[in-house]
Amino acid sequence: MATRTLPVPGLGGFSTAGLVGTLLLVVLTVIGLRAGTSKVLVVSWVAFAAMSGFAVAGARAAETQDAHRLVWGYGLAAGAMVTSAAVFLLPQAFSLGGPVGGFGVAAGILAGYAAHTVGHRLTHLGAAFDSTSLRITAHALAAGLVIGVIYAALPGLGLLLGLAIVSHKGPAGYAAARRLRRAGTPVSVLLLPAAGVGLTAIPVAVVDPVFPTASRAAVFGFGAGVFLHVAMDFLPECETGTEVGEAAALSENAHALLDRLRIHAVASTAAGGLAVFTAWLFVA
Repeated sequence: MATRTLPVPGLGGFSTAGLVGTLLLVVLTVIGLRAGTSKVLVVSWVAFAAMSGFAVAGARAAETQDAHRLVWGYGLAAGAMVTSAAVFLLPQAFSLGGPVGGFGVAAGILAGYAAHTVGHRLTHLGAAFDSTSLRITAHALAAGLVIGVIYAALPGLGLLLGLAIVSHKGPAGYAAARRLRRAGTPVSVLLLPAAGVGLTAIPVAVVDPVFPTASRAAVFGFGAGVFLHVAMDFLPECETGTEVGEAAALSENAHALLDRLRIHAVASTAAGGLAVFTAWLFVA
């Protein structure tokens, strides 16, 4: 994603695309406040704060990556997302439409896989834009659209669902900032995908479309499928050549470290799921 930048010490410059995305989010927030879309606004700003905040940390740690931090960030987010999709979205999809909800789940998983695969292809095209920030922005806009539709279809859903769904924004921003910083690309471009959830979720929530029962089943199924795909993609892979493996390679005994990190991967995903379960006990 080609953008004009201004120098910012430690972050590689300030992206005009990031600035525009942030300003649009502020404008939409004012509109959303007047429309009473408080839940979607909270989810949108939590996503923005998580990605932008962790991006700063990722940029500063670009040369001294902590593999343990990556594993726990990815694992907690993946565990929380798997649990949230299974508890809040799948039951709604099947209770509203049975097979229709099931087709929605399948479509969501396949769509997530297709988007990931096509996005990865962009890295080999040598195009004039930064493929990392473009893929993350496209994912954030799509996730926001699904979140907005889900809350519009069933506004009685609590904040826990939305917050758990965007829990991966922090580790995603951390890892992306690390890659961008090493490539000499301004990390502030991540302000655009950080705002992306709100840029699509808020307008949908404001419009508040009416969905018949069958459509609701498909919407919840599709949302569950997309977020299950994202969650599975965030499961820590403690193997050579992966993000975690690359970080572990900076240590003196990378193989032994990867063996230990596999235990941390299991513990972190379990902790993410347990966190959602605990929160559900208190808010149910």
